Amino acid sequence: MSAVPVQDLEVPTLEVRNLQTRFHTRAGVLPVVDGVSFTLGRGKVLGLVGESGSGKSVTGFSIMGLVDPPGKVEGGQVLFQGRELTQLPAIERRELRGNRIAMIFQDPMATLNPVLRVDTQMIEAVKAHKRVSTEEARRHARDTLGLMGIPSPEERLRAYPHQLSGGMRQRVAIAIAMLHGPDLIIADEPTTALDVTIQAQILSEVQKLVRETGTSLIWISHDLSVVASLADEIAVMYAGRIVEHGTVADVLDHPQHPYTRGLIDSLPSANERGARLRQIQGMTPSLLKMPAGCAFAPRCPHADAACEQQRPEVSRPRHDAPWHEVRCFHPQRDKPVPAVPAAPPAAARVAAQEQDVPVIELRQVAQRFGATLPPGAVARALRSVGLSKPPVVTHAVDVVDLSVRPGEVVGLVGESGCGKSTLGRIAAGLLTPTEGEVIVGGKPVASLSAQEQLAARLRIQMVFQDPYASLNPRLRVSRIVGEAALLHGLTDAAGQDDYVCAQLERAGLDPALRHRYPHQFSGGQRQRIGIARALAVQPSMLVCDEAVAALDVSIQAQILNLFMDLRDQLGLAYLFISHDLGVIEHLCDRVVVMYLGRVVESAPVADLFARPAHPYTQALLAEIPSIDARGTTFSAIRGEIPSPIAPPSGCHFHPRCPQAMPRCRTEVPRLRGIAIRHATACHLYDTN
Repeated sequence: MSAVPVQDLEVPTLEVRNLQTRFHTRAGVLPVVDGVSFTLGRGKVLGLVGESGSGKSVTGFSIMGLVDPPGKVEGGQVLFQGRELTQLPAIERRELRGNRIAMIFQDPMATLNPVLRVDTQMIEAVKAHKRVSTEEARRHARDTLGLMGIPSPEERLRAYPHQLSGGMRQRVAIAIAMLHGPDLIIADEPTTALDVTIQAQILSEVQKLVRETGTSLIWISHDLSVVASLADEIAVMYAGRIVEHGTVADVLDHPQHPYTRGLIDSLPSANERGARLRQIQGMTPSLLKMPAGCAFAPRCPHADAACEQQRPEVSRPRHDAPWHEVRCFHPQRDKPVPAVPAAPPAAARVAAQEQDVPVIELRQVAQRFGATLPPGAVARALRSVGLSKPPVVTHAVDVVDLSVRPGEVVGLVGESGCGKSTLGRIAAGLLTPTEGEVIVGGKPVASLSAQEQLAARLRIQMVFQDPYASLNPRLRVSRIVGEAALLHGLTDAAGQDDYVCAQLERAGLDPALRHRYPHQFSGGQRQRIGIARALAVQPSMLVCDEAVAALDVSIQAQILNLFMDLRDQLGLAYLFISHDLGVIEHLCDRVVVMYLGRVVESAPVADLFARPAHPYTQALLAEIPSIDARGTTFSAIRGEIPSPIAPPSGCHFHPRCPQAMPRCRTEVPRLRGIAIRHATACHLYDTN
């Protein structure tokens, strides 16, 4: 597909023509990038979106010349400022890569060497393309860190990557990409795993970079809301091809391809709060068995015989938008979206929940991690020679109260390092709190017998962010799902297979797949296996730790619908930990906001999003990207998250709070009610 035309007469920064990248495997040839074309002008941002496996990242790697065997660029042209790249000798490609063209990876540790200090890596990158002294290279590295908004750049240069936060590492990776003032940057999912405030920091720096330097940017992402706020144009990829391309307003406000419309309709913000999400049925096709016609036809509600037999060519169906292009025999023409059944009224659910004994209640729990001296004579000997030091203590959770009632969905939000996952693990029985009390079903766990404690732990199960890391790759799914149920007497050996089939069906998986291994499933299917394993022990509550964070929007919709169905069918409660506030707003009944180990606000979801009270909550909600926003200017919360090893005195948020008062530096605010079921820990709401 050709691109929206460059508006002036200058040579475009990048022109991709009919790019073909194939992977030659034992199973066959995979057309991962199949005829991709677009043009990118100076200072423009192109958003490249689509589900996993659509060819987005490989398109970026093909432009950079980073496709490794068995992959190979087999056709087409990549013109960078008029210069054809695919036929350049390797040495000339290296001179361009990192110099005039740079790439930012999803994981900054793909750029950073963990055993070298930041200054060593940046100096090497400078001297690879410029003949300068080490001191000049170091000065340039320091200045570039400063341009990226990194505080104390001299101190950061002396740090190792592991000593930096996730957001700081990503900003260092961006600074390395910017060392030589490239004309083109390809950013491959650089904010996918980051919380909303760190994401805002990165997006703010990227916007400043494009605005002030005229750098062109390809932003690869499955987050349509971020792309809507950042990009000038959007190209939607499916099965290796661009199926729709145009300006942000054209593609998102007037989607023509059923796939584009399906992606947009899958967003929580496009659905009624609490209702089942619209979702794209089916899975992306195998590149080894591509349909003869349109690749989307098996999943498309509008497909007919022509779609199944012929591949659609590029058309421009809108007379009022002549550069809006689509590959489809049946452009949507803004057809109405079918209604989705509404969820039960939240108020009715809440009223019923308040009559129930909580599934779990945490009272004044605290969790501290730290090194301690060895006991006895060794400790005395170390102290006698002055070698003993106070233990280094990490205050992960700092005196928190939390309860979850039957059928209730409680969202737990906050920046990375705030203690969300630690609190979730305490709730699931995977950690014993340093202080405080855990009560399950109205009974303190500490007072129970060993057998009763085991039964209490079975009532609360956990679903992890990375299902592949939590599934044993050597076991078949039948054993992964059925082993715990057999061990705890919920089924016997004779009935185990039927029991496993029932759990897989409940989790939305075909029981015929139970004899496969985890690596033979997609990411969404593996997450369903993790859910089936949790359901197999008949829990009352699931703790979901970023359970949909790494999933595409369409797969995310399928998993969220499954969670809502299980709540309605089984009365399951959830503690839903996430950095995606859009998902939290859609799914949850109540939201708890944490900052550096403490709860700073708790409220019903509608109340919290309409009337956030704590300055930290207000800052979090202000940074949520929206698919309805265009050209949003991001402005992150000032400062970095303090270390939990040495948290600030008083209110932990006061060093970053725009409304901090002198007493905030010394007095810890208590959590107080400010409205019905709405509480916050902030001195702004002190009655006296």
